Amino acid sequence: MIDTVASLPPVSEMMRDAGLEPKKQFGQNFLFDLNLTGRIARSVPDLEKSVVIEVGPGPAGLTRALLLAGAKKVIAVEKDETTEPILSRVVAASAGRLKVIFGDALKQDFAKLAGGEFSLCSNLPYNVGTELLIDWLHLVAGGVPIKSLTLMFQREVAERIVANTGDAQYGRLSVLTSLVADAKILFDVPNTAFVPRPRVQSAVVQIIPNKSKIKKIDDISVVEKLTAKLFGMRRKMIRGIMRDVDWNLFGLDGTERAEDLSPEKFLEIAKKLVACG
Repeated sequence: MIDTVASLPPVSEMMRDAGLEPKKQFGQNFLFDLNLTGRIARSVPDLEKSVVIEVGPGPAGLTRALLLAGAKKVIAVEKDETTEPILSRVVAASAGRLKVIFGDALKQDFAKLAGGEFSLCSNLPYNVGTELLIDWLHLVAGGVPIKSLTLMFQREVAERIVANTGDAQYGRLSVLTSLVADAKILFDVPNTAFVPRPRVQSAVVQIIPNKSKIKKIDDISVVEKLTAKLFGMRRKMIRGIMRDVDWNLFGLDGTERAEDLSPEKFLEIAKKLVACG
C-alpha cells in the first residue's frame, strides 16, 4: 500500500530509522510538536492556493504539516543531504505536491524555483535566518511576487523585525522590513519544543508585502547600506558618523542617533544622497 502523508510514521521514528541526528553546522533544531507545526502551517494565508517554499525542512515535520493543511504545492530546499531517505519518503507520499531540492538556500533563485507567485514558510536555521530574510526583502522590493513570509526566528530576531522607531530592538531589520511590508509576531515557541533544545526562545513572524510601500522604493540596497553605516555605530550621533552630510536638508540637526530615524526618514535620506551623487 502506498503511504499518504497522514499515514507516515512519526517524524522521530523516521529519524531514528534513518539514523539522522541534528547537525550543529547547519543550525538544525528540529520541531516535532504536531500542534505547533500544524499551527504554523495553518498561519500561511491562502495556503490551499499557494506554492510554498520551505527552507531547511530537515526531517520534514513542518513540511508534512503544510501538506496536511492543504498547501497546493511545497518546494523544500535542504542543504543536508543525509535527510534524503526521510524527504524522499514524504515526496512519495505527497501525491506530487512536494518537490525537494538539495542545495544552499542562499544560492537559490526563488522566483525561478516557484515559477510564479509563492509564499515562504520555514523554521529557519538559526545561522542563516537573518541573511535569508534580507535577501527575501530585496526580492520583495524588486517586485518578485511573494505573497507572504511566515517564518520562525529566535525571539530576539523576531523582536528586531517588528520593532518601531525608538525601541531598543529597532535596527536594520526593522527599517528594511517596514519599508516593504507589514510584519507582526504571531506567537512564541518555547525552546522545549525543539530537539536539541536551544538556549533561546523562538517566535513565528508573519510578513506581508505591501504594494503601496514597495512603489516608493527605488533601490533598497542603498537604504540597506545607510542603515548598516548608521546602526553600526548606533550610540553615536549621525553627524559624527557621516560628517559631510548637511542634515538640515532632512529636517535634522545631526544630533539624532540611528534609532531616532523612522524607516521613511531612512528612505528619504537614501534617495537624496543618491540624487546628490
